[in-house]
Amino acid sequence: MESTKGRTSTRSRETKRDHHPIPTQKDAYARLLSQHQSTKFQSYLEQFAQPSLLIHDGETGPQRTTACSPGSNMGCSNEKAKKNRGGRCSKKRLFEEYMNMQDVSSGLKRGELFQGSLRINPKKFQEAFVPSPDGTADIFLDGVVARNRALNGDVIVVQILPPEQWKVLKSEADVEGLNASQSVSGQTALKLKTAEASPSPDVIVEAQDCADEDSLVQGVHNISLQGKAPENPKKGDQNTISRTSTERALQRTGKVVYIVEQKHSRAASGFIKFLPDKNFAMFAPVDHRVPRVNVPLEDCPADFASRPGDYANTLFVCRIMHWPADSNFAEGRLVKSLGQAGEIEPETEGILMEYDVDFSEFSDDVLACLPQVLPWTIPHEEISRRRDLRNECIFTIDPATARDLDDALSCKQLPDGNFEVGVHIADVSYFVEEGNALDFIASRRATSVYLVQKVIPMLPRLLCEELCSLNPLIDRLTFSVIWKLSPEGKILSEWFGRSVIRSCVKLSYDHAQSMIDAPDKLFTAEELPPCSPEHPIDEIHQAVLNLHSIARRLRSQRFEGGALRLDQMKLAFTLDRESGMPQGCYIYQYRDSNKLVEEFMLLANMATAHQLYRTFPELALLRRHPPPQTKMIDDLQEFCDQMGLNIDFSSAGALHSSLHETLGNDQYTSPRKEVLTNMCSRPMQMAVYFCTGVLEDKTLFRHYALNVPLYTHFTSPIRRYADVIVHRLLAASIETGPRLGLTGEEVQKQATLCNDRKTSSKRVQELSSELFFSVFVKESGPLESEAMVMGMLDQSFDVLVLRYGVQKRIYCNSLEGLESYNYRKVGKRPEMTLVWAAEDPELGSIRQELSVFTLVEVQLKADKAPMKYSAVVKRPEKSP
Repeated sequence: MESTKGRTSTRSRETKRDHHPIPTQKDAYARLLSQHQSTKFQSYLEQFAQPSLLIHDGETGPQRTTACSPGSNMGCSNEKAKKNRGGRCSKKRLFEEYMNMQDVSSGLKRGELFQGSLRINPKKFQEAFVPSPDGTADIFLDGVVARNRALNGDVIVVQILPPEQWKVLKSEADVEGLNASQSVSGQTALKLKTAEASPSPDVIVEAQDCADEDSLVQGVHNISLQGKAPENPKKGDQNTISRTSTERALQRTGKVVYIVEQKHSRAASGFIKFLPDKNFAMFAPVDHRVPRVNVPLEDCPADFASRPGDYANTLFVCRIMHWPADSNFAEGRLVKSLGQAGEIEPETEGILMEYDVDFSEFSDDVLACLPQVLPWTIPHEEISRRRDLRNECIFTIDPATARDLDDALSCKQLPDGNFEVGVHIADVSYFVEEGNALDFIASRRATSVYLVQKVIPMLPRLLCEELCSLNPLIDRLTFSVIWKLSPEGKILSEWFGRSVIRSCVKLSYDHAQSMIDAPDKLFTAEELPPCSPEHPIDEIHQAVLNLHSIARRLRSQRFEGGALRLDQMKLAFTLDRESGMPQGCYIYQYRDSNKLVEEFMLLANMATAHQLYRTFPELALLRRHPPPQTKMIDDLQEFCDQMGLNIDFSSAGALHSSLHETLGNDQYTSPRKEVLTNMCSRPMQMAVYFCTGVLEDKTLFRHYALNVPLYTHFTSPIRRYADVIVHRLLAASIETGPRLGLTGEEVQKQATLCNDRKTSSKRVQELSSELFFSVFVKESGPLESEAMVMGMLDQSFDVLVLRYGVQKRIYCNSLEGLESYNYRKVGKRPEMTLVWAAEDPELGSIRQELSVFTLVEVQLKADKAPMKYSAVVKRPEKSP
């Protein structure tokens, strides 16, 4: 347990770091570097910057310190180390020893310890949170010491501190600020994702990474943080009694006692700082959630010591190797120099390395698993084992820029008036054999990563873009699900099997949409991509119209049956072909052609899930979506009631219906829905892959948003490894392939890795979009747009910028011409008054009233820091 004095000094240093920013440097440590000749700086270095490499008895956690060695380049040498009677370095220990595994296991079983994923607030790095296992308010970790060297995303074990050490929330603003950080626990954004970064038909609920907790909508709902005093308080519990008696909100606090799994990559991008008279440099991460790191001077450029200023704007990647228990600073090695900060490619590479995305070239061993004789053709014996669909009218519908086409559709009207509808998915498992080098690398990557300007593929491009891609007019191996459907979408029969197809045309979403919008038009060959002469354009057009008609009925049935969909705005870019720089950006439109593809991919995924579970009840790889957190939903319901919003949170279907019925019918209906969707997505938990054999309670299999008992991913094996496993299971279930050579525990382990990589991939995609938008603002700004208020704190408020679909925080203190501002709460409804100074003394000041859904005019402009931009409210012309 750290002493009160220790905690105070730590907080003091962290507070100073927050409140004294230096425009040209990253933090207070960098400021001290500029004052390195001062006695104060030398004393600071002696106390904190010189690491001690020392074994501490009893340290049994996953991060152990190492012994001092005379030849060490960093830290104290044997000659310089000051030793106490026990022969140890005399530096004071900052972090507690980790518990041993036996004590941790016992504490978890007794409910004295709690396990969860660590979330660190990127704007207030002293604050961190761990979800409470009972679904109540999160556990608060106050300061770096309480985190005990764990990094963001790590799976940790936490011990709750005594009630007298819980955080007292003294004001409503404090409560609101903490609520907003807490609300991201297990949150999901129910979005569509796709190849080439456009909406895709087969993903409904995805985890939203907590990358900017403090910038999420504040003050939207008031999570219960009320601390409970002991039923029989002891004499030492007077502080708790006093706080409870005055009805102040309490936040449970805890400390990390063990790191179960280091999910964080321990890599970060940042800048190196020169330390005079030291044989190490200081690495300052761009992400302030990562500690500063001492790196050997020999890792730095050869002329760094003589010309450190030349590298002031150079991005480096550093990997933490060790974090001593007696130092605020970790120890690590520089991995590489990325280039100049503010440029797209160096910044992108830094993002990829930080999130541990493998973007290396595939090895010779991996490539040796692919066909070596090109061009490759399907062996005749393989075709004989499959259903031959090459003469059927089968086509793909994808983004115009897509090159990895893993799904195709077919629709043929039968003599009895019903339809034969097929979903045909690339048979990746034919090429990726279980257990070989290609399979291993695909299982590790687990997913393709779609950036604005490029794709980091899960599989070699020969597979992604050629052998497996369902390119037109070429024979391709597929897995097919074929139904006999009534015009109303009722399933009359179902068939699974391996097949061979020849797509007759590659349609884009725009092509398909034009067919839907003009059902009677006779399209010419010049209006469409090259088509197979065996299938006239009219036949393809009619198939698209029939699929659209059936999809509309399927979709209507899904939502009538209680499904939920929460869409959020998605920003897309147009890039200069030569420079790769963003020329423009726009809000991606999700249209009927997207919905058509989505509906049949969902149908195929659900059908496959039932087939797998029937055959392999202990081994099936499915995808489940837990219901939202009850307490957060209750608080949001109360907020909506006070806002006069008739939103029903009793079920997924009720929520979906009320979101479409209660937001008006004017030009601002869409942004109001977007703001409310953002609020509603926060209590949602993330959808995850799992093996059916590890969950005893079958009710936990359910997918909340889709409102179905069983669901899986089958339709994107080129870009998702989970789908490859599903294909192998499906092949075994219909006796067209061997039984999966994995145990239930191994399937669950792979499912967990797929979940982790999916979350990282999503965050990388978001950061890529933010990066390009920052460049766009810098090159084309300042940009002006109408914005809608999403929520507020006592000194700031968040807005949705309607023209670009981005969310941004506006700080009142940064508004030029603002005379004063006043934040208040009316029940759970936050309100704020801005008073603008008079431009004309005779006219007086202008008052501007803000609440959720208020419209304001904003300006986006580039900051001095690379890849940063800010938003300010424009002064209104007059009071409303």
